[in-house]
Amino acid sequence: MRGDRIGRAGYHLGQAVLVIAFAFPLAWVLSLSLKTGPETLQSPPSLLPESPQWGNYATVLENTPIGRYLVNSLFLVAVSVTGALLVAVPAAYGLSRFVFRGRRTYSRGVLAAQLVSPLIIAVPAYRLFVALGLVDSYVGLVLIYIAMIAPFLTWFLKTYLDTVPRALDEAAMIDGCSRLRTVVSVILPTIRPGLASAAILGGVTTWSQFAVPFILLDTRELFPVSVGVVNLQQTAGEITTQYLAAGSVLAVAPVIVLFVVFQRHIVGALTAGAVKG
Repeated sequence: MRGDRIGRAGYHLGQAVLVIAFAFPLAWVLSLSLKTGPETLQSPPSLLPESPQWGNYATVLENTPIGRYLVNSLFLVAVSVTGALLVAVPAAYGLSRFVFRGRRTYSRGVLAAQLVSPLIIAVPAYRLFVALGLVDSYVGLVLIYIAMIAPFLTWFLKTYLDTVPRALDEAAMIDGCSRLRTVVSVILPTIRPGLASAAILGGVTTWSQFAVPFILLDTRELFPVSVGVVNLQQTAGEITTQYLAAGSVLAVAPVIVLFVVFQRHIVGALTAGAVKG
């Protein structure tokens, strides 16, 4: 009993340390975004602002292109995730339902592909896209995003599909459904929570990309928010620390809200796949 209590205490202590380690930078940026200019230069710095300056956010939205950057990111996420799901869903279904030569090797290849860092492919992709005329274009950027997140979504959906009984497929085909109609009318509605979780995880991955759009895009009007925040100082001239912090909070806020709202669905989908595996 004593050993169990010590183990639980150590576990909760470790969790608390992790929460603090990840939450403190966000809290510090939020604090900076609510300070005045002189407060950001105080030494030693204070964590809490003396009088929160909520108007800093209005100043950033009115005097910088961050609104456009946010819209650009939303567009890139929507198109990239849709394209990745169109690739990942049939691939995941095939890996889950069919037995064929090389299936295990292909599965491992998909798993290995999701471990490739964007930095590894960014420079070679730039040289290729220069030759194809796709530099400074959303077409090239979306293709890279799809190639980056499709392997992860394939593996994620494959493990989720493994939890769906094959009897559903067989019953639908006995009733006269083709394989395609079985997938569209029976399987996809069944795995809707998994699809939603996959879309959210793929969207967060796309939203947070910096290196790839930074290398492939030159026109500021095309920047996603991850790159646009870095360029706020150049575009706004005399923008200072508190406004840069406010821009950073606006950049990460959609992702945080998304996770808070859909946390239960994401965890449930991940757990379902883990239990089957």
